[in-house]
Amino acid sequence: MSAAPHGASAAGPATGIPATGIPATGIPATGFFWHERCFWHDPGAIGVFSSPGEFLQPQPASESPESKRRLKNLLEVSGLIDELAVRKSLPAAREDLERFHTARYLDALETGDRAGGGDGGDCAPFMPGSLAAARQSTGLAIAAVEAVASGELSRAYALCRPPGHHAEADRGRGFCLLGNIPVAVMRARALGLVKRVAILDWDVHHGNGHQTAFYADPAVFTVSLHQAGNYPLETGGFEEQGEGPGLGYNLNLPLPPGGGLGAYDHAMTELVLPAIEAFDPELIVVACGYDACAKDPLGKMLLNSGAFARMTAQVMALARSACGGRLVMIHEGGYSEGYAPLCGHAVIETLAGSNIHVPDPQNDEIAAWAYQSLQPHQRDLINGWREGWAAAGRLPPTRHSWIRSSRS
Repeated sequence: MSAAPHGASAAGPATGIPATGIPATGIPATGFFWHERCFWHDPGAIGVFSSPGEFLQPQPASESPESKRRLKNLLEVSGLIDELAVRKSLPAAREDLERFHTARYLDALETGDRAGGGDGGDCAPFMPGSLAAARQSTGLAIAAVEAVASGELSRAYALCRPPGHHAEADRGRGFCLLGNIPVAVMRARALGLVKRVAILDWDVHHGNGHQTAFYADPAVFTVSLHQAGNYPLETGGFEEQGEGPGLGYNLNLPLPPGGGLGAYDHAMTELVLPAIEAFDPELIVVACGYDACAKDPLGKMLLNSGAFARMTAQVMALARSACGGRLVMIHEGGYSEGYAPLCGHAVIETLAGSNIHVPDPQNDEIAAWAYQSLQPHQRDLINGWREGWAAAGRLPPTRHSWIRSSRS
């Protein structure tokens, strides 16, 4: 389906990306996809837990609309939204959802929605109206991917909710009811808009949904950079590298808890970026979660907003080198209502090449925390993964200049 159009400072982040948000034509090169319906999903009063309990005082769910709505509001207040091509979309159609999900699972969601809610499978509670929000969320991902894959936009950000990277074909998991990115990528490929797609997931939790969707598919390279042993507990190991014709097309980097700026930068420059470059994608899709930030209640990593801007700049440089700049970012997790919007704004201002910058009052303080530099155990682990990936012939023979410059 096609997309249907519907107190910041002037100093941008230090990412090295030129201000190209509005080209000479006056048409923004960067799309922003959102819909109010996504904010109406209600997981119930479960707080940081997956379900209510006798001794758990009810409180709003961690996966609440506020962190996303506050991001959209911040874009309005800063003026950055005026530099973006703001779009909405139709909800995802059943036939598109069935490209990934089983008919039985979709029927169960529809029955539960009519019956007053339920759980999509594992830690995926929902209430009446949630299915409409989930279909809208997937519709935003579809529209963003198609706009970029078709050349209508250079790059795009979709403010999706509920998130999708944990959803599997036959069940919802981890706050996710529908697989936003798998459905969008499968549809775009079916329409002949793109053949080879790289999916990079930097949410703090393992991108198990993307892994299962494309585990035997050599045309989709799935990469997950996440906290080891968080959620799901049983997936996300480096040894999970695909199967059959898809062997070598799934890469997991399960970082130990406490990873900060040095660990993420080393992982990106030493393995993530070179591995995607070697795959030679026609489109890059980022599952953009912010729960690896230092303020998140469901993660134990140490990133600041500047780290998310930097990773965005690195992926943009890779996209320019590999696939004509075609890059789509799909919003995933991030549960700090105060800090996730600052991270999101930093990403979108970088994506748009904007000079509008919202200061983060804690960016420098977080960067100064102890153990932010690359630690020996982190270096050894990442280097070991790199050596294993290289030994299988899955890295480029030389490191290109854009990777070297991204570290300067």
